[in-house]
Amino acid sequence: MIDPWELATWDATETRARIVRGEVSAVEVVDAAIARMSQSSVLNAIVTATPERARRVAGVPARGPLFGVPTAVKDLAKLEGVRIAWGSAASGHVVANKSDPWVRALERVGLVSIGKSATPELGMTGTTEPLAFGPTRNPWAPARTPGGSSGGAAALVASGVVPIAHASDGGGSIRIPAACCGLVGLKITRRRWDMEASPLLPINIAVHGVLTRSVRDTVTFWRAIETERGALPPIGEPAARRKLVIGVFVDSPTGVPVHEEVRAAVEATARRCTELGHDVRHVPCPFRAQIVHDFTDYWMFVAWLQDAFGRVLVTPRFDRRKLEPFMKGLSASSASRRRETFAATRRLRSFRAEWPSLIAPHDVLVAPTLAQPAPPLGHLAPDVPFDEAMARLSAFTPFTGLVNAAGAPAISLPLGRTKDGLPIGVHVLGRHEDERTLLALATELEQAMPWPRIAPRPA
Repeated sequence: MIDPWELATWDATETRARIVRGEVSAVEVVDAAIARMSQSSVLNAIVTATPERARRVAGVPARGPLFGVPTAVKDLAKLEGVRIAWGSAASGHVVANKSDPWVRALERVGLVSIGKSATPELGMTGTTEPLAFGPTRNPWAPARTPGGSSGGAAALVASGVVPIAHASDGGGSIRIPAACCGLVGLKITRRRWDMEASPLLPINIAVHGVLTRSVRDTVTFWRAIETERGALPPIGEPAARRKLVIGVFVDSPTGVPVHEEVRAAVEATARRCTELGHDVRHVPCPFRAQIVHDFTDYWMFVAWLQDAFGRVLVTPRFDRRKLEPFMKGLSASSASRRRETFAATRRLRSFRAEWPSLIAPHDVLVAPTLAQPAPPLGHLAPDVPFDEAMARLSAFTPFTGLVNAAGAPAISLPLGRTKDGLPIGVHVLGRHEDERTLLALATELEQAMPWPRIAPRPA
């Protein structure tokens, strides 16, 4: 009988290779993941488990380049026949009658979902502590947040339950949990694979993606999924190795303090890049505080839209009276700042055109992903007084949203640790449609600065 935790160290690429070689079957791999999920319930990372559905899918004849690799679908996306809650009591009890296009593509390439991963209410904050379902715990430090909004996905991957999990990013929701949980988190260029409703917004900011433990899994995944869709030229393999011009900055755009251990992780990465032969240049933060404030105004506007039109945008059963205090605060703040929001939206629309000049003359920029390591659970909880919660969130995530505003790619890599063992993410920002360069540097840094793969087993 297979010990389910023996398989936990395999990344998605190795898992698929072992299935192809006949060393293990897809059903055995999925059964092991289901067992690990059950034994990791203390993390509270799954809101709806789907073991029987997963076993049924794994039992069909092999199909797709990733067939048999277990995953989880974030509970902001519809999986046919499975409840979707959007992290909120306001959604009611909704069972999806069909899967979203992204989820259908995941299943066509062969990934097998064992459940729906936890997310904050409507995916609208940087921690995963929904009042309706309770907090998700960080596998590296259970009293800490795993980040958000893909916090459930991050906890599942970092703990070894699954090697790869669906995530999405509208303001940092892939990169924030990647940094908190010691994972690889690539946010792709706008239009490569947007979240379903995002192109309908005044500014399209949200994209689908995955969280992984290895750069090669991120490469393998995008190579597989891009056979399903071609809005942009495919990412393909990482670019050939060449000497890069790398701009490095550690100060935040808004002037909020950056934790000394976060700064140290970025500086250590810069030194290693120099040792690898790259041209590393320390630069002032190239981004204005205004663009971060503008993104915050726009993000609050998105919250107001979901509050005011939830029965259209979310589900006909949406009951706005059941929204959490934080969502109500975001919506009310937006309603009181309508003029400022219009001006912010105009500036954000022009930011994409500014991005190339802000990156130039560098191939990539290297910076912190977050200003702080993962804070304790409760620090960003949705029932913290709104003004206090906003101040704390702004101090935590000053770097990520501006990339969404620009529609540019960026990747968080787990290249640092605090003295207490908490992961620290280093943020690599690139040019539009140039994920290949990000992945090439990420591959190089993974080899030069290897990171711990899986957190200790949950108690």
